[in-house]
Amino acid sequence: MTEVATSLPQAAAEVLRANDRGRRTVAAPALYPHQWSWDAAFVAIGWATISVPRALEEMRHLLRGQWATGMIPHIVFTPEPGYFPGPDRWRTAGVGQAPADVPTSGICQPAIHSLALSVIGEQARRKGGADAELFRAFLAETFDGWLAWHRWLETTRSTHPTGLVEIHHPWESGMDNSPRWDVPCARIDVGTMAPYERQDVRHVAGADERPADADYDRYLWLVEQLVSVGYDDDAARRTVDFRVGDVFFTATHAMSADLLAALGDGIGRGAEARKLRAMAARARAAVSRTADPATGRARDFDMRAGEWLDSATVGGFAPLVCGADAGTYDALVEQLLGPSWCGHPALAHPVPPTVTPDSEAFVSRTYWRGPQWPVLVWLLTWALRHHGRRDAAEAIGRAGREQLGDLTFAEYYDSLSGQALGSQNQSWTAAVALAWTWGEER
Repeated sequence: MTEVATSLPQAAAEVLRANDRGRRTVAAPALYPHQWSWDAAFVAIGWATISVPRALEEMRHLLRGQWATGMIPHIVFTPEPGYFPGPDRWRTAGVGQAPADVPTSGICQPAIHSLALSVIGEQARRKGGADAELFRAFLAETFDGWLAWHRWLETTRSTHPTGLVEIHHPWESGMDNSPRWDVPCARIDVGTMAPYERQDVRHVAGADERPADADYDRYLWLVEQLVSVGYDDDAARRTVDFRVGDVFFTATHAMSADLLAALGDGIGRGAEARKLRAMAARARAAVSRTADPATGRARDFDMRAGEWLDSATVGGFAPLVCGADAGTYDALVEQLLGPSWCGHPALAHPVPPTVTPDSEAFVSRTYWRGPQWPVLVWLLTWALRHHGRRDAAEAIGRAGREQLGDLTFAEYYDSLSGQALGSQNQSWTAAVALAWTWGEER
């Protein structure tokens, strides 16, 4: 075993411990001082390799911010300063469905939480004894919260005829400035709002690593529109400029609902498990209907314009996350490993970039417009392994671990030069390094 392979888990564990704030983990030391929804799920996966009780506490803290609707908000705020937009910009205090005593944002992020629960459960059973008992008790205590989250996605955000989960802000996708959203974002007409000063560009080496100022204007205007309707989803569908069916979010909802169903069976919640599997089947069917006839990749849908959105991004591989028929799945795996994606000769590491270098929209170092994100790479390797494509998972995972050999645990990497970008010592990057290490042992 190489020196890097030996030191990677130890260094990753040190990052999590340094970012630990007791009941929750900051997403990054300076850039992201609060708790983010899908970050927390990945972070809990990493914690599970170290401490099952600590992993469960991460998930418990996140649930503190759950709205009465079932929505899990994308940020649970804490007193730490230095992040914009903070609670005063989101103005969720006093919104009837928001928690009265926990400041949160008013939007959500991809539903990977039951994946975290599933992985934590595997670790708990592996360790046995008190860990196994603690996990079972936690699952029984919190199951209804996770169930309510999926019910909200199904009954409130999946009502469009496409069946896709609709999002009202690019931040809900987790892939903020992806070319997936260029067309609908171009139509956002930014109105008058309070001035603001960005904090994110202070914590990165170059402003070109982050979304542009024009993007931020649009993002904050959408927040203003959501505030204007009190975060009511029905009103938002009529009011907010951005309304898109997100195929990747839909795939995570399907995958996670299936995993929660399996967990529910284990604690005597069979009736709810059947409902979750039905939700998952509907979401998976919605994903399958999005395939681009020309490329075979999945597509998003612009619900304002009534048009499919074609973009050469990693979002097109959504069926790999939730599953598909064998022919479709194998064709997408072949494409992912092929010369436009992992096998592209210009890549520093043969792992999926967020945009193919063959696309005119590709920018190798700018956030979700071309860099490689270790957390997304890990998610795809987990999905490939879960759906029986172990060889592909191992090939991509091996390259993903090598990318992390610089031990910066960067948020993302320039896909051409391999340079570490964004914030360093990012918690979810460290977490997936630990998850990969455990995966090797299985």
